[in-house]
Amino acid sequence: MQTIHDERVDLRTWVGVLGTMLGAFMATLDIQVTNASLRDITGGIAATQDEGSWISTSYLIGEIITIPLTAWLARVFSVRWYLLVNVALFLLFSCLCGLARSLDEMILFRACQGFTGGVMIPMALTVALSTLPKSKQPLGLAMFGITATLGPAIGPSVGGWLTDSYGWQWDFYVNLVPGALMLSAIIFAIKRAPMQLHLLRDGDWLGIICMAVGLGSLIAMLEEGQRDDWFGSPFIQTCALTAAIFVPAFVLIELHRDKPFVNLRLVGSRNLGIASAANFIQGFALYGSVYLLPPSTSGFPVCTPFDEAIRSARVSLLREPGICCELLAQHLDVTRLCRRSIRVLECDPRTGPTIYYCAALRFSDISVATEGRWRRFCRF
Repeated sequence: MQTIHDERVDLRTWVGVLGTMLGAFMATLDIQVTNASLRDITGGIAATQDEGSWISTSYLIGEIITIPLTAWLARVFSVRWYLLVNVALFLLFSCLCGLARSLDEMILFRACQGFTGGVMIPMALTVALSTLPKSKQPLGLAMFGITATLGPAIGPSVGGWLTDSYGWQWDFYVNLVPGALMLSAIIFAIKRAPMQLHLLRDGDWLGIICMAVGLGSLIAMLEEGQRDDWFGSPFIQTCALTAAIFVPAFVLIELHRDKPFVNLRLVGSRNLGIASAANFIQGFALYGSVYLLPPSTSGFPVCTPFDEAIRSARVSLLREPGICCELLAQHLDVTRLCRRSIRVLECDPRTGPTIYYCAALRFSDISVATEGRWRRFCRF
């Protein structure tokens, strides 16, 4: 059992941590909140079901581009001002999405909403790790894990209920009250820091351009490929070729540049590499099932948006034992936890990998023998 020293955390710190966690919850909720309501939204803006898929795709493209930029831009503009401006813009674009009257407007506003909302996901983790004492940081990681898991799980349910009760516009207006609370928390709790605008002059602009073009094209290809007959579509072919050129170029630039805006060399660390790989695999289950179920049931004439959402929520919440494991991970010896997770896998194939993933996040030392046993059990 590890010895954990109790360190007092003042109210201001907790307000800042909880406020940014609320922002991360809003951003992850908005990934899925429209999925159960696409039929109503496309009807309101006079678009087809296939065209409506861009409502989700544009948000994901904006979010996936801004997340890697967040750490560098937070240093440039300071955490306080970077959060304040992006949260305010996120609320503005949420309102504009609710007021959109055409597909072009909706796609533009959703992309901007994703670009500003994506900031809140990594910044929640940054604030938790930079303001909480070391003994409380596992609690911050567990809180972040809950927001990242719960948001996509209940997103379609919330969106379906709002659409049935008040109209699809409230899928976007629902952000206003939590956003106002987050703005208040940032103003109250996040300390002022000087901006470092000189960093813009020495920015890794070539790497940023390659990242934005490459990842944006990759997401567009993966999201729209099935609807456009994959490589039978000239648009998908163009996206695939663009991603194949710019993503490797981005990786090479970041690996060879002295001051990259994303330090990809850190992935070579064993602990971070294991945690990243586990998180990548978890993402398939976390976002895949939640995204695919609502569109697959939306064609049933007796299926309301809320019915579609409930089906998704039932599947998504089957993964929630992992939340308990994240909370337990802060108190247990994480090296033992890794070994125990191998045994748990035989009883519950969902819980074992989650414990192992949480232990990896705690940067535990995993022996070669343990890793070998883990690989053997993963064959089941």
